[in-house]
Amino acid sequence: MTDYPDVKIKLLPHAVGRLAPSRATEGASGVDLVSAIDESAQVRLSPGTRVLVPTGISLALPLGMEGQVRPRSGLALHHGITCLNAPGTIDSDYRGEVMVLLINFGNEEVTINRGDRIAQLVLAPVLQPKLTLVDELPSSLRGAGAFGSTGSD
Repeated sequence: MTDYPDVKIKLLPHAVGRLAPSRATEGASGVDLVSAIDESAQVRLSPGTRVLVPTGISLALPLGMEGQVRPRSGLALHHGITCLNAPGTIDSDYRGEVMVLLINFGNEEVTINRGDRIAQLVLAPVLQPKLTLVDELPSSLRGAGAFGSTGSD
């Protein structure tokens, strides 16, 4: 049995149904994030527009972990809705509300309601290496070759 790190989740007063994020299936990599917009409101996302959607949760991640906010594949496929700045990063020392920046790349307006699954959160280890300033870098076969420098395919 694997010993998993403890991730603390705080439900904010406007959290949907007072439920914590959960996995859709046992083998899911991420947990679903839901919209915590006001009950009487809807967010209408026109083609080409973006909106910041609250989730009603904040996190305390252990040092050495990050949260990655990623698009939901169904929203992307069926409606052209994705997350900007994906994956969005939640640092281990951030304690504010998790927000999701959505954009509509589709051709039709999409309505986001309270409780809609809008993104997924994947927790991942992150290295925090020692950074050392140097005057010269070690050489490599590639060198400073940039975009397309290793071939056209």
